[in-house]
Amino acid sequence: MYGCMKTTVEIPDSVLEAARRKAAQEKTTVTALIEQGLRRVIDERGAKSAFRLKRASFGGRGLQPGVADAGWQRVRELAYKGRGA
Repeated sequence: MYGCMKTTVEIPDSVLEAARRKAAQEKTTVTALIEQGLRRVIDERGAKSAFRLKRASFGGRGLQPGVADAGWQRVRELAYKGRGA
């Protein structure tokens, strides 16, 4: 069971009038139209908000010899070599 919360939203007069006309045509309420619209926007934006890692590869040939089989500690040492870390 869903709870309901009463709230106040400022809507331009022209949009509210259009919503009232549409609600009357569809034999529903403005509240139902608002809820339906909010659900649709939330669903659409929720689907688009998934993180996608930007492709950042370059035209190389992989890891250098001697590093391909190295552990993370060795790779880190090489990456920070001469940088004080």
